[in-house]
Amino acid sequence: MINSGSGMVATLRSDPERGFRELMDKYKEPVYWHIRRLVVSHDDAQDATQETFVRVFRSLGQYRGGGSFTAWVYKIATNEAMRVIERRRNRFVSLDDESFAPPGIEADGYVDYGDLEAVKLQKAILSLPPKQQVTFNLRYYDGLGYDEIAEVTGSTAPSAKANYHMAKDKIIRYMNTND
Repeated sequence: MINSGSGMVATLRSDPERGFRELMDKYKEPVYWHIRRLVVSHDDAQDATQETFVRVFRSLGQYRGGGSFTAWVYKIATNEAMRVIERRRNRFVSLDDESFAPPGIEADGYVDYGDLEAVKLQKAILSLPPKQQVTFNLRYYDGLGYDEIAEVTGSTAPSAKANYHMAKDKIIRYMNTND
């Protein structure tokens, strides 16, 4: 049986090998998809997911249990995704540089480009400011509550709710106006 957050933390501390297995069983797939929706590339998402779990394991002593363990894991995952995005952004030196290519949906074997609505939705989400993008993904895809989203994004629950609704409105407008 997989432990809840507090039980998992206790297991990670008392039996690290078993605790890490439980952590991976419960969070590997949702964390991968959370990161994947932010960074788009499968390879980048795999790397960031692996780094997320290394950081969770190494930082366990810093987790005080005051908030949701799930939110704490997602915060680390979000930070890893942002590191990937920032590294990618730093590769683009200048708009005048002929090799400049803005980030977007990268081609790989894991995206169904035949589903035009899904591609359009992904483009709409990627057009959002980072905080709205993260908030939208955490609420829409991962089902986190506004309190947990606030923990992940370092904001308040009302701010997370406002960010979600602004993001949703922008996505609806994008979907209705862009080809």
